[in-house]
Amino acid sequence: MKCLQGAGAWLCAAVALALAGCGTSPTNRAPVEDRRAAAPQPAVVVPVVKPAAGFENAGRSGYYTVKPGDTLIRIGLENGQSPKDIARWNSLDNPNKIEVGQVLRVMPPVANEAVAVATVKPVASSSVVSTPIAPAAPASAASAPARASSAPSMPAAAAAPSTGDDDLGWIWPTRGPVLDSFDEVKNKGVDIGGVAGEPIFAAADGKVVYAGSGLRNYGNLIILKHNNTYLTAYAHNQTLMVKEDQTVKKGQKIAEMGSSDADRVKLHFELRRLGKAVDPLKYLPPR
Repeated sequence: MKCLQGAGAWLCAAVALALAGCGTSPTNRAPVEDRRAAAPQPAVVVPVVKPAAGFENAGRSGYYTVKPGDTLIRIGLENGQSPKDIARWNSLDNPNKIEVGQVLRVMPPVANEAVAVATVKPVASSSVVSTPIAPAAPASAASAPARASSAPSMPAAAAAPSTGDDDLGWIWPTRGPVLDSFDEVKNKGVDIGGVAGEPIFAAADGKVVYAGSGLRNYGNLIILKHNNTYLTAYAHNQTLMVKEDQTVKKGQKIAEMGSSDADRVKLHFELRRLGKAVDPLKYLPPR
């Protein structure tokens, strides 16, 4: 474009600048609003944590909190109780299903305590447990021989009066040598050697509260409850000769020695006082 001279020069320049501005793209654009509806976000679901059964009794005397790896058999052994009793006290529909953190009653309810004592404590002869009603000594002395004579086949040791739960007259459960002695951490009993099929005897009168192979590292196992204080366990058997809830006498054959869940033929024998493993050699008679 040819511009005029003089006064019209400024008008020419202004027109040129205007035309140049029209050909240039704007550097700043107006914001664009996205009017599309936002996608709904999924709701956050907070899981409701259900407290373990019996949590209100945690830490109380007579109760036990289940730990990983526990079974009702082990809990019974560690607390000196029958697995069946624990299942009954806690109304367990499936004794094989317990949960970590669950709190179980491991002592009998107060109302049933007398019944529990009567069912597991060995019953002595009537001549032993009878108490004279009258204070007259001659009457009770005269009546004792008459009652005792009615059971001549009972061994004298079985008719001896009991002075408490500790007076059980323990015997060795088998005749072999001691292979491994008691250790509170490594060996909660004694290991006794022998040959496969050798008889295993009840170390005292009692009741079979477990007979089976449900406890890991024990193989074919028998647990006897002798009274409210003592349990004995007989592990690694080849054959079990008794059943649960059966009453046995001291010296009765209850199993045959074997190597189930063990590295050799042996009897692993445990003696538990109030659930705690103690050294059986301190209770068994010297050889």
